[in-house]
Amino acid sequence: MKLSAVRHFCLSSLMFGTVAMSGSAQANEAGGAAPALVPLEIEVYAEEGQAIPHFMVDAAWPDMPAEMIIGQVPGLAVDKGDNVWLVHRPQSLTFSDVGLAQSPPQALCCRPGPDVMKFSGDGTYLGGWTGDPEWPETVHGIHVDDEQTVWIGGNGEGDHVVYNFTEDGDFIRQVGTHGETDGNASPDKLGNPADIWRGLGQVFIADGYINKRIAGFDEESLGFQGAWGAYGTVPSGGTRQGSFDQSQASTNTDGGADPDAKAFGDIVHCVVGTDDGYVYVCDRRNNRAQMFRVSDTGDLEFVRDIVIAPETGGTRTVTDIAFSPDGAFVYVADMMNSTIWVLDRSTHEPVARIGRIGRYPGEFTWLHSLDVDSEGNIYTSEVGTGRRVQKLVFTGMKPASE
Repeated sequence: MKLSAVRHFCLSSLMFGTVAMSGSAQANEAGGAAPALVPLEIEVYAEEGQAIPHFMVDAAWPDMPAEMIIGQVPGLAVDKGDNVWLVHRPQSLTFSDVGLAQSPPQALCCRPGPDVMKFSGDGTYLGGWTGDPEWPETVHGIHVDDEQTVWIGGNGEGDHVVYNFTEDGDFIRQVGTHGETDGNASPDKLGNPADIWRGLGQVFIADGYINKRIAGFDEESLGFQGAWGAYGTVPSGGTRQGSFDQSQASTNTDGGADPDAKAFGDIVHCVVGTDDGYVYVCDRRNNRAQMFRVSDTGDLEFVRDIVIAPETGGTRTVTDIAFSPDGAFVYVADMMNSTIWVLDRSTHEPVARIGRIGRYPGEFTWLHSLDVDSEGNIYTSEVGTGRRVQKLVFTGMKPASE
């Protein structure tokens, strides 16, 4: 991806600081905390005068229940009612985080929230649950389909299953078998699935941390429909040997990213579809996304590469993808650079870049997942030592020069 020569650095407001709306310390009428909007750093690549989306951060979001805390958040999804779902890892919290949950209690706060949590758009906590039967050792990825059922994967030892639950947490069905994996050609076994998207007649799985493929299953019967590697070819590149551990996600001993690689890298991190028949795949370790068209036979046909910050090392770049409500912009989460790339979907070239590494509102640490609601607001989640979610409030379209 070549950046435009026109580059500006600006803020979403006149100064960098907290802009709290009236009553920000009190609950709003809907029950969530009133917004406390904070400007965002934005680097602009668009041509002068081109309109691009702008955002501010709601520093009061979500209105977390008293005594509740969340750990790493490796999955976040917005449902058709604009409710925000997240799946987190309570085991990533330390004893000093959850002193109230110990027996006897060791501190005034806190207890981990349930593994799956649901919030309204204004941040009100709507409940949560921990799944059954075999909950993944390390959860990874969440998708809420149009029927309001919830899909969850995992990348811990033996986590070779995608589970499907009702929105209340009742088990419905699954793809794969816990503890069993059988390579990229398997029609019924998975290998540490990272992400799920249901649409266009299939359940597509980014399969993921052991395997290097996208696997498709009929959305009703879950019968195997096919498996695709990079460029829509037969999956290649082998599989990861042994169980995944976090050190493998940040090493450069693989020689670094190769955006021209004929096979997916060793973390196929996301799969996201569109209503107009396209599927985007995050090839995280190769610093690229690949865009596919779903054919009349249900196959993935390669359309193009989308390369993001190709020289980046460490945890690399492309971790998740979402779209503006009108489909005009693509938002790409970049883990290592802790930023969100804003792409013009007509060209897939960057028009802006939002945020930077850090701990304050609008900054990111181990940026992992993102999604967009019907009003254009972006929600993000962080893993590693980030362990939080944020809401970026869409404030409108503005020319690049502003």
